Amino acid sequence: MWNLARFGATAVARSSQPFSTAIPGPFIVHKRGADILHDPWFNKDTGFPLTERDRLGLRGLLPPRVISFEQQYDRFMNSYRSLEKNTHGQPDKVVALAKWRILNRLHDRNETLYCRVLIDNIKEFAPIIYTPTVGLVCQNYSGLFRRPRGMYFRAKDKGEMMSMIYNWPAPEVDMIMIVLTNGSRILGLGDLGVQGIGIPMGKLDIYVAAAGISPQRVSFTKGLDYLKFVLTSLRSSTSYARCWNQQSKAT
Repeated sequence: MWNLARFGATAVARSSQPFSTAIPGPFIVHKRGADILHDPWFNKDTGFPLTERDRLGLRGLLPPRVISFEQQYDRFMNSYRSLEKNTHGQPDKVVALAKWRILNRLHDRNETLYCRVLIDNIKEFAPIIYTPTVGLVCQNYSGLFRRPRGMYFRAKDKGEMMSMIYNWPAPEVDMIMIVLTNGSRILGLGDLGVQGIGIPMGKLDIYVAAAGISPQRVSFTKGLDYLKFVLTSLRSSTSYARCWNQQSKAT
């Protein structure tokens, strides 16, 4: 199922279409109705033309006016500029998290528009999706979590990881890059455990926007051998020690 390629010149040369600059061909959508609107890969928001709304069971589920991709792009950028004005004079951390939230909401809703926004404005948005803001995001991720991304493996999943891989929401996966972390060293902030998922999220967004890698050919994985932080509405801590510490004591 998983065709894992080591990122590098050789792997890129062997890959058929590794970069997002290639024009994708038509594909069959097996989802219909609200399932399409809830999938950021397929969702166009109000950009679906009337013919697609009829074919995909979307008529009546969206406002009747069709808003083009370019118009949606302009609307988002206007919203982002308004956020900058409204947060002027507030603490830097508050402003940084507010900017990350508005980008993340777009990412959760419309993957195509999100990537276009990043590609066109990478110099401006790189400090928001990655350093220095990503460290602050990781520290506060339990309160920022809205939608799961990537895959999570913990020590207790030993022996089950192969079957877990098949839970990835795609029938076939052809990856050119996978970013993995155990969250043990996050930008000098220490061991953030599961909240370190913000690091691979930010890295892959940078690779897509700045290096031109297709977002459909990247993924990220989080090892959960330490559960100091958990993704709940209330942050809680546990007394788990790192499994490698336990193993070293056993030996």
